[in-house]
Amino acid sequence: MTAVVRTREELARARAAAPGSVAVVMTMGALHEGHATLLREARKHADFVLATIFVNPLQFGPNEDLARYPRTFDADLAMCEAEDVDLIFAPTPEVMYPHGQPQVTVHPGPLGEVLEGAVRPGHFAGVLTVVGKLLLLTRPDLAFFGEKDYQQLTLIKAMVHDLELGVEIVGVPTVREPDGLALSSRNRYLSEAERATALALSRALRAGAARREPAAVLAAARAELAGVDVDYLALRGADLSADPGPGEARLLVAARVGTTRLIDNLPVHLDEAATTEGESA
Repeated sequence: MTAVVRTREELARARAAAPGSVAVVMTMGALHEGHATLLREARKHADFVLATIFVNPLQFGPNEDLARYPRTFDADLAMCEAEDVDLIFAPTPEVMYPHGQPQVTVHPGPLGEVLEGAVRPGHFAGVLTVVGKLLLLTRPDLAFFGEKDYQQLTLIKAMVHDLELGVEIVGVPTVREPDGLALSSRNRYLSEAERATALALSRALRAGAARREPAAVLAAARAELAGVDVDYLALRGADLSADPGPGEARLLVAARVGTTRLIDNLPVHLDEAATTEGESA
């Protein structure tokens, strides 16, 4: 049975009693099959699996969907129990930020100011701050994050490396619906017609990934996004460096479908080096 703790003291006691290696999966709740996949991967690699459920206000901008972000704790608990999670840490904002709005946060550096960071100023400072706090509170050996939030994953790896936090960060490939739509807690906001429109994102990524030259990758992807409100379409290196080639690269897209903002990405293999940053709006 999955235990639930909500305070720092309860977490510390449960963590001290954890046997062997510990893995953490950090979530904002509204769990779906993508989260279940992360939990299964954690279970394969650790003796004790800990999930966190916390809707982090620091990473939401003033006009974003914090208030309407889905809270489904009973269903989340059921999924964690089904996936053999040992412990859930589900704090309130007051537990995570006992002194109110943090005066010191983790600055994401230059990578935090492009792509998602350009569209959502301050977002990654909020993400890295809460991830850093949760890593210190849970003290895991491994932490599992999905590749759907690829820029987030890249920045978390950089933070852990640069600050020497001593945790192995493991990326897990994006989980998709049979029609290609990347699983997201925000998909529930889509109407039937909007969901059909949203398939343009994965279609564009597949079209781009089938090409091997940077300009052709972007052109093929862009052609599938006609009529979609695109925030950005970008081709970058596997580490999200501006020079995406040759070799492994990453094609990323963000778009608005109705009132819902979706992101997705795929790996791409390039045969030629790009000479300029591969990015378009």
